[in-house]
Amino acid sequence: MTAPVTYVLDGPVAWLTIDRPDTRNALSADVRQGLRDGIARFNADDAAAVLVLTGAGDRAFCAGGDLKEMADGALRVPSPDYVPQIGRNINVGKPVIAAVNGVAYAGGFLLTQCCDLVIAADGAKFAITEVKVGRGAPWAAPLPYLLPARIAMQMLITGDPLSAQRAYELGLVNEVVPGAQLRPRAQELAERVAANAPLSVRAAKRTVGLLAQLPLSEAYDEAERIWEPVYLSQDAQEGPRAFSEKRTPVWTGR
Repeated sequence: MTAPVTYVLDGPVAWLTIDRPDTRNALSADVRQGLRDGIARFNADDAAAVLVLTGAGDRAFCAGGDLKEMADGALRVPSPDYVPQIGRNINVGKPVIAAVNGVAYAGGFLLTQCCDLVIAADGAKFAITEVKVGRGAPWAAPLPYLLPARIAMQMLITGDPLSAQRAYELGLVNEVVPGAQLRPRAQELAERVAANAPLSVRAAKRTVGLLAQLPLSEAYDEAERIWEPVYLSQDAQEGPRAFSEKRTPVWTGR
């Protein structure tokens, strides 16, 4: 029996895959724990610079919660840490990319919302389907920061999906590619990120994540604080030196 979530390192890129294609990669208890374990492993893995989150098969990235499990357990109000949410109940300083290979509904949409970049197969779909089954989506609180308010409202009150192309047009998705190209394109993008100075990459992630909600006057001050350790690092000297010497930089993350 295969693990419900697998962790595989491909060069500097860690692939975390939900492997329950028979249930459209639904978020059962063992999948949720597997995601927690996989993210913790990535955080501790010095060889992994970027995480790519995806689902097995070509039908679903993740169709959301396991409704049968919810019904059997008579789930009422889930705790805030019911699903691992990067940036809310689990911290990840390194970049995370979602490679969306099929439907990303409900909790599957939540997972993409937590990622830094999203690449979608052309057949992927995105939806917040809780209204269709009488459940709630408090995790969608950041949605108005990601989408125009009326688009967010439409998604929440209809439960209808967005196509990958529409999600791209709205800025939810960075790229749309043919399904067969999803994995190699995600690997290529992750390797491009991994080739950059790690302290700069992490500071860039913090800048976007923390400052989007601040007034501009406060954002400048906070950005200066975030980036000062980068300027003072060994890598900040290595980059210009490598350019001057016409060689590839050797990053140390210090």
